[in-house]
Parts: sequence; structure tokens; C-alpha cells
Amino acid sequence: MGKGELTRQRIIEEAAPIFNQRGFAGCSMQDVLDATGLEKGGVYRHFESKEELAAEAFRYAWGRVAKARREGQDAIPGSVEKLRYSVRRFAETPGIFPGGCPLMNTAIDADDGNPLLRSLVCAAMKEWKARLASIVEAGIAAGEIRGEVQPRRVANVIIATLEGALMISRLEGNRVAVQDARDGLEIMLGQIVAA
Repeated sequence: MGKGELTRQRIIEEAAPIFNQRGFAGCSMQDVLDATGLEKGGVYRHFESKEELAAEAFRYAWGRVAKARREGQDAIPGSVEKLRYSVRRFAETPGIFPGGCPLMNTAIDADDGNPLLRSLVCAAMKEWKARLASIVEAGIAAGEIRGEVQPRRVANVIIATLEGALMISRLEGNRVAVQDARDGLEIMLGQIVAA
């Protein structure tokens, strides 16, 4: 990377936690300038707008979180065990990004007012759902998961349960809801196993 690319990446890395914690409207460019120590021109040399920076910050934050969540998953044998691993990894791995899950935060923040961020969140959600559904499909094909199980439904239930539990846990200031979600999903995953 050249010096300009390194500076651009540093701006993204330092802006990402601010956008994740405060949202698009709550993060001012002055906050970014304070975090990076750069002048306004130094930031706008690399980004045409606050929206472009916010989009790159989301991509960076979600990329880190998604990678951490699936780390080690490929080494797990069996589709049901891969799904169980995904649930446990989500529930037991401490958040790696300040402010919580960038997917949930940005989805709520961008729902009503930022089409670019909303499209990025939709794409990230679609990719997560597709990854989980493909694990289920592989399990059906291998005879590990019952044939009538709907991959989309399993993916939706896992994501909705985990993200909802994360929100409750953050509000309550403990991990009880996330642990309850993990336990409930373990039961569900036991029910999709082929006889």
C-alpha cells in the first residue's frame, strides 16, 4: 500500500467505531477529524462525502465481525455441527467491535434515511443468510438434516434469535438473553437432525 492508501485505511479504521457507536447522524466529521488528527482536507482528499466514509466504515466493521464469527467454522465436520459452532461462536465470543454488532446498528440507523447504508446492510444480511442456508442445504444433501427442513427458515431463525438476544443483552447489561438464545437454538438444531 502507498502512503495515500494507508492514510485512507487508517481513516476508515478510526471512523468505523465512531459510526458504529453513534450512527450516521450522530457521528460528525469533526469527530472523525478528532479521532484521526487530520484536517478536513486530509479526510476529504480520500472520501467525497461523509456518506462514502460511513459506507467504507461499515464494510470494514462488518468484515471484521463476520470474519471473527466464522473463524474456524470450515474445520468443523458436519453441517449440524457447523451450525452449532456458528451459534456458540456468536454467543460466546466477546464483541470485537466497539458499540456492538455493526449489522444491527447500521440496519436500525439506516432504515429510514440512508439508501446506501441500507443497501450495504441488506447485502451483508443476504450473504449471512445465504452462508447459513448453504450449510443447511449441504446437510440435507448429505442426509444429516431432514429433507423437509427449509434452509431459509433455519437461517432466518438463527439470525433473528441471535441478533434479538444481543439487543436484549445490551439493554440489560448482561449476557443472559444471548445464553438463552444459544440454548434455544441448540434445541432447534437438535430437531432438524435426520433420524
